[in-house]
Amino acid sequence: MDLLSISKKRYTTKAYDATQKIPQAQFERLLEVLRLAPSSINIQPWHYFIADNNAAKQRIAKALVGKYAYNAPKVLDSSHTILFCTQADITEQHLENLLNQDDLSGRFKDEKAKQGQKDSRTGYVDYYRNEKGDIQRWAENQTFIALGQALLAAGIEGIDATPIGGFDEDIISQELGLEEKGLIPSALLTLGYRSESDFNAKLPKSRLNKEEIFTQL
Repeated sequence: MDLLSISKKRYTTKAYDATQKIPQAQFERLLEVLRLAPSSINIQPWHYFIADNNAAKQRIAKALVGKYAYNAPKVLDSSHTILFCTQADITEQHLENLLNQDDLSGRFKDEKAKQGQKDSRTGYVDYYRNEKGDIQRWAENQTFIALGQALLAAGIEGIDATPIGGFDEDIISQELGLEEKGLIPSALLTLGYRSESDFNAKLPKSRLNKEEIFTQL
């Protein structure tokens, strides 16, 4: 698989063909990529809401009003839409769940190694919460890593995709009860197949040249 060619070919889809659906087995592969996404200290601070039918997509589209209304057709015409959420804080329960899963996965040779992992994670979380004072920003950065993974995976699978940050966070939070779940909404990702009317599919890709973005030390 030539990742450079895929990176050159993929683009942000602006209009979807509502008649086309991603095969379920293929979509499950994308979900597995999300499950396996890397994160700092393997903190995995994310949760995903999946809308694969009209009623579910209508719930998401409630947050695409006013200045965000232009994004509503992308959600409603997509095959699938995923809402990427991030934990508002890293709780003791989450840390315990991670440690238990590490144990079940066979990552510890003994109790000392298990305790070392626990202490290390707790230390990092305490640092970002208490010293840096930006634990939510740090956690959300991990969610955006997963979003990047999903975009690349979609390109590999021949699926069109659109990352969306323009939505009313308060509306989607209320609609899905995110605050009660300890979550904040981070991004939407629409997936499907481009429409013939998608103007962006016909435009050349535009990126800054390498001299502007790379500095050789």
